[in-house]
Amino acid sequence: MTCFSTAAKLVFSAHNMSESKGQIVTLGVTGASGALLAQKALQLLAEDVRVAKIHLVVTETGQRLLAEELNIASGDSKQLPVRLLGKPYAKVEVIPNKDVGASIASGSYEVDSMIVIPCSMGSLSAIANGSCDDLVSRAADVILKESRKLVLCIRDTPFSRVHLENMIRAQAAGAVIMPAVPSYYHHPKTIDDLVTQYVCRVLAQIGLKQGQMYRWTGSHSEAKKAEA
Repeated sequence: MTCFSTAAKLVFSAHNMSESKGQIVTLGVTGASGALLAQKALQLLAEDVRVAKIHLVVTETGQRLLAEELNIASGDSKQLPVRLLGKPYAKVEVIPNKDVGASIASGSYEVDSMIVIPCSMGSLSAIANGSCDDLVSRAADVILKESRKLVLCIRDTPFSRVHLENMIRAQAAGAVIMPAVPSYYHHPKTIDDLVTQYVCRVLAQIGLKQGQMYRWTGSHSEAKKAEA
């Protein structure tokens, strides 16, 4: 009984230590247009002291997206965070999308949340229907089965019935469906204003509210006073 109690205390202590170190987040990037959204999400997560680890998984079409929209050519995957953010962050780990045996592919590995940004309709379909043929869909499947937070930042328009049914299926399974739709009530002046506000709303969904997020308080002038 004493040995069991000691072991239990060690497990409990290790769990508390893990929690105190901050969140572990998986960031999936697929081939839907919106590379700026992925870049901003990675930046805010990397700079957030509440985040201990970021597992970055980019699909093959996601790599093409980064090349087309950000001029980031594929190369050494380990250098991808530097090319996206301008400097290295030890907390960011790049995992190949084909590595379906990676840590995040198992429910026994503790990941607090996952964001797929942008999320293509193909990835949405795979996640909604449990077709785990790559790491992004498998990691998302694990998040759902373990009842953790999954945010799908879908990026396509218009939606077909197939798209809508897949959204309903994924949402019924526990995912948050968050289309990449910009807001305007904060009077954005630049594309970065639009991107930042949207990504801040996404991060709020996983419990990481950002200070720079504009919060509506009844009128634009009142919100500005609250920020000041």
